[in-house]
Amino acid sequence: MSKRRATITAVGHWVPERKLTNADLEKMVDTTDEWIRTRTGILERRILDNGATSDLAVGALRVMLERRGIGAMDLDLIIVATISPDMFFPSTACLVQEKIGAKNAWGFDLSAACSGFPFALVTGMQFIENGTCKKVAVVGADKMSSITDYSDRNNCILFGDAGGAVLLEPAANDGEGILDHILRCDGAGERYLHMRGGGSLNPPTHETVDKKMHYIFQDGKSVFKVAVVKMADISAEIMERNGLTGKDVDWLVPHQANLRIIDATAKRMGLDPSKVMINIEKYGNTTAATIPLCLSEWWETGKLRKGHTIVMASFGAGYTWGAVLMKWTAENGR
Repeated sequence: MSKRRATITAVGHWVPERKLTNADLEKMVDTTDEWIRTRTGILERRILDNGATSDLAVGALRVMLERRGIGAMDLDLIIVATISPDMFFPSTACLVQEKIGAKNAWGFDLSAACSGFPFALVTGMQFIENGTCKKVAVVGADKMSSITDYSDRNNCILFGDAGGAVLLEPAANDGEGILDHILRCDGAGERYLHMRGGGSLNPPTHETVDKKMHYIFQDGKSVFKVAVVKMADISAEIMERNGLTGKDVDWLVPHQANLRIIDATAKRMGLDPSKVMINIEKYGNTTAATIPLCLSEWWETGKLRKGHTIVMASFGAGYTWGAVLMKWTAENGR
């Protein structure tokens, strides 16, 4: 008997209207448009002035549901990948469930930073494969502006706000949907990329606020050195163990952290640059939202089509990293 597989049947994304451009940042910190572009590939990012991460998630979910032609009441489970939850509890998934009226769904949040979406996708896949759920919404959403120090010129140039969502359902055929995945983490990376304030280790106090412990801390050079290797290696590994070459892959869907990391991953996979989804120039690093944001945009324009073989790859705080191989089944947007 063939294995029951999960597949993505619908995608959606939502971004705030306000743009924070490199020119805007030049007025805020000691940086230049050229410096940002050459080192990251980012030109602008979106900022949510009013609202929270749940609003980003809801926006993406509503688009996804409309495209699939179903209602919120049809959902069995909602998984929200985020590191900027509305609050510690209740979970953002609970808040999203209430806002969209998904009364038949249960849900939870998953924290894996920039690898949040692939981690959540593989988690949601389990509920489809074991038959306990028929429709699982997997959301990647982060309001990174809420934990970004805009006096820190090294980090404030990187991040933006966005939400992306996909719907997982049983695949019609065994050779479709999510075919393989590799997920890894290494807690030794905590010292280089973290937000130490606010949790049980460092509860909020005047001191933690004064020390800016409630903002992202990143040792950029150390993180880059590891990320550029790990994301490239795990993408190549999932191809090799499935007998694939660069010619067999239609799209690399990489986490949008840095254009140089993306380029290194594509080269390691033997992929032509035309097969790489890149929108970092418009949105910056939206953490858990970057991969579903790419999927939704490429599907919307008709570039991501049924039958395409795609590899999703990520690297984030933890450290966390991973790759997911799938055969795309959702009919293209055009």
